[in-house]
Amino acid sequence: MSEATAPAIAEKPAAAASIKAILAQKIGMTRIYDAHGKVVSVTVLQAGPCPVTQVLTPQKHGYNAIQVAFGAVREKAVNKPYAGIFKKVNVPPAKWLREFRTDNAVSFQIGESLKVDAFAAGDYVDVYGVAKGKGFTGAMKRHNFHGGPSTHGQSDRARAPGSSGSNTYPGHVFKGKKFPGHMGVERVTVQHMEVVQVMPDKDLMLVKGSVPGTLQGLITVRETVKRTKKRVLRAPAAGKKEKAKKEAAAKAPAAKPAAPTKGGKA
Repeated sequence: MSEATAPAIAEKPAAAASIKAILAQKIGMTRIYDAHGKVVSVTVLQAGPCPVTQVLTPQKHGYNAIQVAFGAVREKAVNKPYAGIFKKVNVPPAKWLREFRTDNAVSFQIGESLKVDAFAAGDYVDVYGVAKGKGFTGAMKRHNFHGGPSTHGQSDRARAPGSSGSNTYPGHVFKGKKFPGHMGVERVTVQHMEVVQVMPDKDLMLVKGSVPGTLQGLITVRETVKRTKKRVLRAPAAGKKEKAKKEAAAKAPAAKPAAPTKGGKA
């Protein structure tokens, strides 16, 4: 007798690695029209593709993350250590290398790319960038001070920071006091920005509103940390005049049909 063999159990295919995060460059701002003809100001981002150059694991690095590259540059523009990294993983030279922390880092393969099609219109994202440099600025511009009165004999105190609060005790100015100084060139996060449109064929993403940073500057886009529902596009509410017309039309009596004439025509 031949021995009965157990039927082979089909293995489930592994889930495709995915993460809602990408590196982008700020192209500029423009305006588009939504489905109801309303003007929406958007920022155009050149997002991805971002090839994975390294997979970081807790056993070797102490945490889960993936390292991605973005921004095509000439090979001469990359120093030798970075050139060796790109050559080792067979990835074209890039201007930036950044890490994204994710629990399923091991599901990513070196060489696969993060693309903009991971996002869709209606998603909400958090955008990170480095703000434009403003140079040395006063207290009013830097800290949004109100300023002093421009009357009552004050000829040169309108934009002054005012008293620093020091007296005989403590006899010095506390650290962290808001004074004039250098402004800008710092990391700025804008949360809960709406993705208006995604163009996978052109690697473009349109985000509602303004984004920190200069043109061609590096922007990091990640899924928002705030829980929210997708915005449903609805028709604009009718105005008072339109409501009054509808109410008047509903109250008006229906017109009676005209009596027929001798010829049989109304």
